[in-house]
Amino acid sequence: MVEPRTRALWRSAQAHGRRANRRSYHDGERVNGYVDDPYHRIRRTVAARMVADGVTRPLPVLELGCGPCSMLDPADLPGPLVVADLAEAALADARRASGSAALPVCLDATRALPFRDGSFAGLLTGELIEHVYDPTALLRECHRVLAPEGLLVLTTPNLATVQDRVAFLFGRAPRQVDPLHPYLWLHIRPFTASLLRRVLRRAGFDPLTIRSNHVGWRLPSGRWVTSRLLARVAPGLGGSLICAARRSPDDRHRA
Repeated sequence: MVEPRTRALWRSAQAHGRRANRRSYHDGERVNGYVDDPYHRIRRTVAARMVADGVTRPLPVLELGCGPCSMLDPADLPGPLVVADLAEAALADARRASGSAALPVCLDATRALPFRDGSFAGLLTGELIEHVYDPTALLRECHRVLAPEGLLVLTTPNLATVQDRVAFLFGRAPRQVDPLHPYLWLHIRPFTASLLRRVLRRAGFDPLTIRSNHVGWRLPSGRWVTSRLLARVAPGLGGSLICAARRSPDDRHRA
């Protein structure tokens, strides 16, 4: 049982994380530049295609942590699109970008999601899970609001990129755990491909596939050398993990 003092400290840490993330990620100009970057453009395109190809039931689809620019086009979905975020201004921008076709919901993803069980045929969440203290609790909420055999697609930075694996052999820490990085310091739960599969299974999902945007190597000059082909062959070495999973039909939660 969690002691009251421990619970209070946990809530305080969660509140601090919410404020820090809001300051860092809900500036429209900064986020628009982030979205336009080729690295993230590929990640977002791959994730959106997974949802469009994998959701066939005419139930709503939820994009959790959409920011000011949704990854999904409502025209590609068999049912309505619901966009959810912590910041009301970001939701207004996301709704305008969708041509007012998306239903906006303001929520805090670190708490129980304000939706009934089995409400959605699909759920997409991009670059969110690494920001929460209890990713298993978040995934269990995703499991709850998905219909049986509903599709979950999520993206998260890869802790074990090919360059970070080599650097770790020489005693250098991966980028995703750098407390001095201007925005990666907010990534408190980094994942490898194998760990992501384990956490998804613990939350009651059946992982289907993991893809990546590209495998890259940053040269001393700062220029990146990247390969989409390597990302297809070995996604566990890529920069971003893009994972599709199904809600287990028998609601089992695995150890």
